[in-house]
Amino acid sequence: MTQYWSEKPATIDGVLGGYGEIDEIDVEGSRLFISEYIYGKKGARNRIISSPRISDEYACDCGAGIGRVTKHFLLRIFKKVDLVEYTPKFIKQAENDFLKKEKEEGRIGEFICSGLQEFMPKEGKYDLIWCQWVLGHLKDDDLIKFFERCKKGLKPKGLIGVKENVSVIGYQFDETDSSVTRSDEIYKKIFQKSGLKIVKEEIQHGMPEELFEVKMYALENVDNQNQEK
Repeated sequence: MTQYWSEKPATIDGVLGGYGEIDEIDVEGSRLFISEYIYGKKGARNRIISSPRISDEYACDCGAGIGRVTKHFLLRIFKKVDLVEYTPKFIKQAENDFLKKEKEEGRIGEFICSGLQEFMPKEGKYDLIWCQWVLGHLKDDDLIKFFERCKKGLKPKGLIGVKENVSVIGYQFDETDSSVTRSDEIYKKIFQKSGLKIVKEEIQHGMPEELFEVKMYALENVDNQNQEK
């Protein structure tokens, strides 16, 4: 994985594997997916039918690359964002160029150069931890441990957002970047083992036909849900 991504250009097209044209479709899908939890869900005549769940204070972008998702999605909703990225040249590009203005404005908390296997979020820090096109680089056991740490990093009603390619069945291995694409069924088993409950799931539409289906999940900590009962 290290060599594959270190050879990719630190650009939107580079971090999207040559599919830079999907950026706008992707970020708009993510925004629509998560907005009801920040602004409330609206029904007929634009009336609020469910109250906001989380604040717009602080999000974390896991597998941030050069900060594409942070800049085009998360910072359009949240006041401050931390970035976690394994590839040094990507996180440097984010800090020194792509998100330089946002950093100067105080809207970036931390640029964290770390693999998700080692990432340890501060307890109770985030309203949303967003993980996109990165979890395929973690083994199942490491992914469960990562989610367990992320739960501790959430505020009481905080959410974990997952946006990943999904296979039709089983595991699909990609030798090019040493990643694995999991099925929806496998992800749901991992969520359950991690003590997470799905509160919303949705397919991202408008992606190129030759790519895997892309699915989004909003997850809550089962432990917090039980405490509220």
